[in-house]
Amino acid sequence: MDMTRFVWGTRTYLMGIVNVSPDSFAGDGIYSPATALELATRMAQEGADIIDVGGESTRPGSVPIPIDEEMARVVPVIRAIRRELDLPLSVDTYKYEIAEAAIDAGAEIINDIWGLKQEPRLADLAARNGAALVLMSNQRDVSPNHDVEFEDIVEVVLNDLRRATGEAVARGVPADRIVIDPGIGFGKTQPQNLLLLRRLREVADLPFPLLVGTSRKSVLGHVLQLPASERLEATAATIALAIERGADIVRVHDVKEMWRVCRVTDAIVRG
Repeated sequence: MDMTRFVWGTRTYLMGIVNVSPDSFAGDGIYSPATALELATRMAQEGADIIDVGGESTRPGSVPIPIDEEMARVVPVIRAIRRELDLPLSVDTYKYEIAEAAIDAGAEIINDIWGLKQEPRLADLAARNGAALVLMSNQRDVSPNHDVEFEDIVEVVLNDLRRATGEAVARGVPADRIVIDPGIGFGKTQPQNLLLLRRLREVADLPFPLLVGTSRKSVLGHVLQLPASERLEATAATIALAIERGADIVRVHDVKEMWRVCRVTDAIVRG
């Protein structure tokens, strides 16, 4: 992947979400490559810098799907988008076989919600293919019900990201192809999610670009008591805050609106 198109610190980059899972928590799951291509094309026109394709819901309580089913959802979509759009494509998966097929189909980024805990070989795959690697800090292995009161969730996340990035580099992934994600909503209580956002600067101080994904998430619904379809303004608030506290990439469903939030916040924060 050509990382020179990203000049970190100059502006915030937008990752548009294309869910090809019918049970997406955000209610935005789509079913066909044609529909996915239409959505990705609209996102590109609205200002997306990266398209992230995922075929398995990662909402709390979701059940993993068979590899062949995820493959059938994801690979045709990535192939269709790659034929039409000149944007970096990311595959949202923690499964080696899916990531390998996605790269063969044209993906350039592996977005691993488990930060190599489930499948360390994803780092080998990224290293061999020159792919970028997004490593998330996910506490669901120790807090599947979001009920563990960690002594300091920020320190837990920092240590987890140090582990993941260290392993990736040791397996041959260049440091400049690694992006970190604190994992808002993944194995953390709602107060812990808010605390992590409040102290996001500590995560941003790690020597890697920072991706933040808050779009439509339950932490916002918890504050407002509103469903996913009514969390646009809440998402905007967290994105503006995340940029002010060091985010380089934001992962969003609503590209047009969040592009505007990013541009105004960048004008204030980055000058």
